[in-house]
Amino acid sequence: MHTPVNHPARPIYRAIGGLAGLYLVLFGVLGIITCAGNDVLAQDDTRVLGQGTNLGFSLVSVLLGILVLAGTLLGRNIDVMINQWLSYLLMAVGLAGLAFLRTEANIFNFSIPTVIVIMVLGLVLLLVGMYGKVGTDEERDAWQKARLVL
Repeated sequence: MHTPVNHPARPIYRAIGGLAGLYLVLFGVLGIITCAGNDVLAQDDTRVLGQGTNLGFSLVSVLLGILVLAGTLLGRNIDVMINQWLSYLLMAVGLAGLAFLRTEANIFNFSIPTVIVIMVLGLVLLLVGMYGKVGTDEERDAWQKARLVL
């Protein structure tokens, strides 16, 4: 009951979520173009927008970006659910990428800038997911009352 319902800045947060999805798609497409001809999980010095990547992570980025954009276009709290779950996924992937950075387990060819961008995108999607919820007037009033009690 602590998540805001019908927040006044909801359209702005929704647009920010769309921009995060657009960034993921752009990064993925540029990565696919740059990594064309390489192995899917190559561990080399390929950089796109200053971030380490390979064909596998570029494809994953495109899929996640399309999912975020689809949720943003659909709305109706579907975007809230997608943004929140993908934010948790991105932060887990970012932490795993940081843990495996200089090992053979770095299958997505992460670098420090990649980890930073993934973590920031995860936090942005979490913010967007928490403030983009749409509800009825009764749900909004219940949230207001719960907020005032705290």
